[in-house]
Amino acid sequence: MKPLYLLPIILLYTLSLRAQLYFPPDDPGVWATLPPEDLGWCQTEIDTLYDFLEDNNTKAFIVLKDGKMVLEQYFNDHDAETNWYWASAGKTLMAFLTGMAQQEGHLSIDHPTADYLGEGWTDCPPEQEAPITIWNQLTMTSGLDDGVADPFCTLDTCLQCLAAPGNRWAYHNAPYTLLREVVENASGLTINTYHRQRLRNPIGMDGFFIEQGYNNLYLSTARSMARFGLLILNYGNWNSTPIMTDTAYFNAMVTPSQALNESYGYLWWLNGQSSYMIPQLQLVFDGPMAPHAPDDMISALGKNGQIINVVPSQNLVMIRMGNAPDDALVPFLLNDQIWGYFDELECNPVATQDGSAAPKLRLFPNPATNQLYLDLPARLAGESYLIYDALGRLVQEGQLNGAIDLQELNTGMHTLVWKGGAQRFVKR
Repeated sequence: MKPLYLLPIILLYTLSLRAQLYFPPDDPGVWATLPPEDLGWCQTEIDTLYDFLEDNNTKAFIVLKDGKMVLEQYFNDHDAETNWYWASAGKTLMAFLTGMAQQEGHLSIDHPTADYLGEGWTDCPPEQEAPITIWNQLTMTSGLDDGVADPFCTLDTCLQCLAAPGNRWAYHNAPYTLLREVVENASGLTINTYHRQRLRNPIGMDGFFIEQGYNNLYLSTARSMARFGLLILNYGNWNSTPIMTDTAYFNAMVTPSQALNESYGYLWWLNGQSSYMIPQLQLVFDGPMAPHAPDDMISALGKNGQIINVVPSQNLVMIRMGNAPDDALVPFLLNDQIWGYFDELECNPVATQDGSAAPKLRLFPNPATNQLYLDLPARLAGESYLIYDALGRLVQEGQLNGAIDLQELNTGMHTLVWKGGAQRFVKR
C-alpha cells in the first residue's frame, strides 16, 4: 500500500508528466506565458538576477517552463526582433542537421569524411586521413592538430594529423566547420536551404547561416534560440510533428559520445558527468562543468556567452545572448554563475506536513545507467521512495540510501518520489 503522504505528490507529478509541453505558434509575437509567482519565484530575486545579467553585458535572457515563457528580458538596446550571433552554440544546429541528413539517407556518420569532401581534404598521408569519419568531426576526436597557427583554418594545409582518430579529444573548430560542406555535398542543397526546409520552417524559427572568414555563424532572435531549445527538450519533436525520427542518433547526440571528455556529446555539452575538458588544454578536470546547474542539463555554449540550457528533469529551457566579460571560447564560468543566481529565485519552498521545508536530493549522474547516486540529507535516510515511469506507472519502490539500483528499469524519463518531494531523472 502506498503511504498516504505520497498520494498528492504522486498525483501531481503523474499529471505533469502526462501534460503536453506548450509549443508557440509561428507568429513570433504570440507566446503563452507563465507568471513567475506561480512557480514561487520572488521578484526581488529576479531583479537581482537581471542586475547580474545586465552588469555582465547580456543582450537577451529567456526562461521557458513547460514551453511557456516565464522570464523574457532584453538589455543594452536589444529587443525581441534583434538578430544576434550564436557563435559556437550554433554547433548544435549543425549536429542536428547532420542527424537529419543521416535520417534521410544522405550520409552515415560512420563513413569517412573523405567520402563527402574528397581525398586530400587534409594534409595527412592517405592512410592517416582515411580513418577520419563524420563521427570524429561531431565528437571533436578527429586527431587533427588544434595547435596549428590558425585552428579555424579549413584549408588542407592547416589540417595536420597529430593522433589517430578517436584517441585524442580537442576543441578544434576547423573539422567541425567542414561539417557544413559534408551536409551540403551529401544533400545537394546549401546549408541555409537544408536548414530552412528541415528545421527552421517546421518549428517557426528565424535566422540564417553566414560565412565569416573560415567560420560558419548563425544569427537569429533569442526567441528562435528558445524554439530550438524547446525542440531538444521534446526529444526532436515539435508539438505533434516529429522532426528527428532517428532516436538512436538523437540519444547519442545528447549523451557522452566518448570516454576522453565525458561532458561532450555530438557538439553538445553535458553537465553532471564525473569529469570534463576545456578548449586549448589537454587536461581533464574532475566534477561537473556547472556545479550549480542540474545534473541532467545539456548545453549549447558559444563564445561571449551564447547559451542554450535544456533541463529535461525540470521541463526548462534557458537562453542567454550577449557579450561577456572574458574571452572564453566556452562560457563555463558565466553559465554556472547564472545558475547560482537562478537557484535563489524560489521564495516559497515546498513544505512538509510539519511545516518545515522539504529536504532536497541531489541525484547524480543524471542521465544514469545502472546506478543512481544520491546526496542524501540525514533526515531522509531510510525513508520510503517510489519510482514512476513517464506514463505514471509505479515501476520500483524501496528505502532511500546512498544509491538506487536502476538495472530493472527501462530507458527513458522517470520520477523519484519521496516524503515531501519528487525529482525527475533519465535512465539510459
